[in-house]
Amino acid sequence: MTNDISTLIPIRDHDGQQVASGRDLHAYLGVNSNYTTWFDRMVGYGFIEGQDFIALLSNSGKQVHGGANKTDHAVTFDMAKELGMIQRTPEGKRIRQYFIEAEKKAAMASAPKTYLEALKVAAEIEESRLALEAQVEADKPKVIFADAVSTSKSSILVGELAKLICANGVNIGQNRLFTRLRSDGFLIRRKGTDWNMPTQRSMDMGLFRVKETAVTHSDGHVSVNKTPKVTGKGQQYFINYFLSDGAHGGEAA
Repeated sequence: MTNDISTLIPIRDHDGQQVASGRDLHAYLGVNSNYTTWFDRMVGYGFIEGQDFIALLSNSGKQVHGGANKTDHAVTFDMAKELGMIQRTPEGKRIRQYFIEAEKKAAMASAPKTYLEALKVAAEIEESRLALEAQVEADKPKVIFADAVSTSKSSILVGELAKLICANGVNIGQNRLFTRLRSDGFLIRRKGTDWNMPTQRSMDMGLFRVKETAVTHSDGHVSVNKTPKVTGKGQQYFINYFLSDGAHGGEAA
């Protein structure tokens, strides 16, 4: 019987990934317990089905779909190396070294073999890098806004919200923002004592709170001034609202 480890534990291709047979590993290691008992015990070390191994019908290459069939497992290189280390035997050490060398050969096989292939790989890497930079740049306003809101738990005035929206690339002034918020149903547009106050919908959504300030006049009577303020949740909502709306335009006077 051959002692060549590559013959005893052949490397196979399973769905585009190089794997080894769990039963081959079990046999090479000379484990006393039966395969199923041993493998179940090994899985207890934290290996994950579908990530580190896949259950197969023994010697068939087909995935198990239940029943009492004799099973094997397609084991990844990483799991095979760890299984070898767990055993703490000379055979386990040879298994680990065997799969380290197999990984090196696979890496060499996939490396560019000519100058043109190397140029193509470099071009693909550069294209990916530029695409990533473009995406980061496109997301920057949202990231800036998210950072600003996350560090502020206080409510702000509508005029301050307009400045925050401008800082994130949508050119809009306080007056124009008030107009949009009224026309889009966030603030009351009916002239009267409630003009520019949040609508019931806005309050239910938690976008605004109303600050009430008591004012004592010279004749002794007291009135209450109401000021709409945008909550942290409202700030986040409106910056996303205007960014997705694309409301870019000249600032109102």
